[in-house]
This record gives sequence, structure tokens and C-alpha cells, in this order.
Amino acid sequence: MSVISAKDAAKKWGISQRRVAALCSEGRIPNAQRVGNMWVIPSAAEKPIDGRHLRYTIEDLLPIKPFLKWAGGKGQLLSQIQELYPFEDMKIKRYAEPFIGGGAVLFDILSKYELDEVYISDINAELINTYRAIRDDVDGLINFLKPMEEKFIPIEIEERKEYFYKQRDRFNELKGIENNNVDFEKAALMIFLNKTCFNGLYRVNKKGLFNVPMGGYKKPTICDEKNLRAVSERLQNVNIVHGDYKQSESFIDSNTFVYFDPPYRPITESASFTAYTEYDFNDKEQIELAEFVNKINDKGAKIVVSNSDPKNTDENDDFFDEIYSSHSIKRVDASRMINSNGAKRGKIKELLISNF
Repeated sequence: MSVISAKDAAKKWGISQRRVAALCSEGRIPNAQRVGNMWVIPSAAEKPIDGRHLRYTIEDLLPIKPFLKWAGGKGQLLSQIQELYPFEDMKIKRYAEPFIGGGAVLFDILSKYELDEVYISDINAELINTYRAIRDDVDGLINFLKPMEEKFIPIEIEERKEYFYKQRDRFNELKGIENNNVDFEKAALMIFLNKTCFNGLYRVNKKGLFNVPMGGYKKPTICDEKNLRAVSERLQNVNIVHGDYKQSESFIDSNTFVYFDPPYRPITESASFTAYTEYDFNDKEQIELAEFVNKINDKGAKIVVSNSDPKNTDENDDFFDEIYSSHSIKRVDASRMINSNGAKRGKIKELLISNF
């Protein structure tokens, strides 16, 4: 039997690729099959009558939000980043985000635009495992996560601590196991720890072990089923890659919008918080990223990069002005959300760098 991809079916029928995937998952395209992370469809299949009633239409339009708290998450800068979306250029039909993190920009874009292809990646294996778990089997994930919420919420503080640290130990145990398959227990633990730890941080030591203590939230939302299911739908045709940002090069072309949100360069000696993995991201890595940006700029891609502004503390520090000298640099207001000293939290400048 001759088959075509969901992308080809979308072009053939004049509907979005996401809608084709939804029709496949609903069993409304006979003999459609899931192969890896994509659907294949008989080439002779006819476009099904779109029988969505109002409930499905509303769900399709519901906004989605990040399922994790994330240090440096872009929720607060979203309005400024939105001003740089290049999708009015009708040729920009692909999106890449190689430092996915909490995904605030990704989910905003998936809520607003129908794109041909989307690529996300991160070097944090546990983060990528969680994205894949939500995409591939959100019910399997919820089956692990919901009991954690039901256990944690009603118990007192000392029992909570005991339960939290038991789950943290289990998470670190699973981190050490090589597993090419999606690990739904580890994904559920990732979300549980994120929602119940101090400030929702993800931090590891040099051995790669998660070491954030329990937070003080009274009634955290641990298993947001409605949002998880909405996120799962939007992720159906997203290519989710565990790896370095440089692996995105083969995906990126002149029809691609690329957003880079790397670990920020610390603006003070005490402000360093780049330990999302056991690997450092220092000035050498920042320069290599700038060189990569120049490389894909030559491909004709539209690019936006965010980072901290060194001029917050040293007006003469031109580090980013120099390494991104051929691009446009915009300084925008942001809030410092993570500091042990509350008096040092407040408005600072961050950078939005673009090649257009």
C-alpha cells in the first residue's frame, strides 16, 4: 500500500498538519498508522468530513502554557519577543528553538500559527524526555503524576519533606540509567519536583544530580491535566531532539524562524545560574553560539537571540555588542526573579538580538 506523510496529506487536503494528526489520532482516517513520531496515511485516502462540533473548535483555540516553571523563562518578555515574530513574511513556515527550556515562546507560536515543521532541542536529557512523554502518551504520564499530587497535597510539612526527598532520590536514580525509550516515571518526577521544589528551579551538581531543596508552596498545581492534554496535542508534529544546539543546523533553512535562549551570561559574580546540566556555558560557549548564529544567518534564516545585558553592572562591558556586532541589539526591561536577597530583585535590562 502506497502511503504519504501527514505533511503531504495536509497540503493535498488544504488543512493544517496538526489537524491531520488529530484526525489520525481520532481514527477518522482509515488505515492511518503511527510510525515513530509521525503519521503515515494511505495515499488514496480521501479527506474526511470535518465533523468537529463547538467543543473541539474551542479546544483548538485554547491557549497553552508551559508545563514547567523555568529559571529565565520568557513569559515576562513574551510581548517584546512577539514584536519580532517574522511570520508576516509568508515564506517563514518553520520554527526552531534549540534551547527549549520551559517553552513559553514555543507554546505562544504553536497557539497562534500553523507551521509546516517545528524543531525543538535541549542538552538536558530529562527535560527532553518530559516533552516526549507529553507528546507520545500524555495519559501514561498522568497515570504516574496524578497519584503524586494526591499523595503530596493533603499531608503535613514533615511528611511532605520525607516524600519530596524520596522522590528526588528516585529521580536521580533514574537519571543514571541509560534508556533510549521515553521514561514516563522520570517525566512525572521531573514535573513533580519542578512544582514542589524551591522556586521551581532545575539545578544539578557536577555529577549531574538534581539538588534543589523542597519549596514552601501550600497547594501547588502538580498535575494540570487540561494543560498537559492541550500541550500534547500541539506537540504531535514537533521534532523533539536531545542534543546540542548545533544539531539544528540541518533543519534550519531560509524559511525558518530560529529563537535562541541560551543559559544567560551572569551579570555579577554571584549571579551565575547556568547549572541546568553538568556542562558549563561560559564566554567561550557564548562566542561559539554567536559564530553559529552568523553561520545560519548566511542560510537566510530569521533569528532572535536573548541574553543578559552586561551593562547592567558595567557600562563598559561590550561583550555582546562585539560578538553580535553585525546584528540588531535591542535592550528591554525585565525583572530579576531569582535572588536570595529580595532587595536585589527588580528591573534590569536584557538583550533581544535579531538579524532583521
